[in-house]
Amino acid sequence: MCVQPSFIIGTNNEDGSANFAPITWVSATGEGDDTYLIVISMFGSKRTKTNVLRSGIFSANLVSRDMLPLMDHFGLKHAKDSDKKDISYDVVRGEVLDVPVLDASRWVYECEVARTVETGESTTFFCHIRNIQMDERLEPKDIFDVDLMTLDPVIYSGKYYSLEKCLGKIGDISAEGLS
Repeated sequence: MCVQPSFIIGTNNEDGSANFAPITWVSATGEGDDTYLIVISMFGSKRTKTNVLRSGIFSANLVSRDMLPLMDHFGLKHAKDSDKKDISYDVVRGEVLDVPVLDASRWVYECEVARTVETGESTTFFCHIRNIQMDERLEPKDIFDVDLMTLDPVIYSGKYYSLEKCLGKIGDISAEGLS
């Protein structure tokens, strides 16, 4: 198992209603000239995967600790079994793409699929980031200056984990340990 940040992916069902599913196989890659792609893999035959294949757009809502009950709920309730509405959450629309967004998320990517790769039962989507919505408390100076303590992401590696403290910047750590 790989250590991964946790996301709740938002898609539009065929009837226009919102669909959400937890996905932890999310990463990024460079396309060149400060252009990045979100890379997301989905296994099996999830409604979310079907929606992304049909529409080519989705939101990737980063899960913070306060959203963990919602992520766990979405992971336990499959779309085919229920409408996932027996827990309260607020949904807004994307600012650039017509995708459902979880209002509670502190960091949201609005994504458009650029390329799809099939590997067995997994589908990997390489996606252009069309917009990033972020909590006003984050205000990064650049793409590598995100205050992860404020973001408070949930990390998944068979169990849920959180960050406890910042250990320093590149160059702050000597061979003897923290400087």
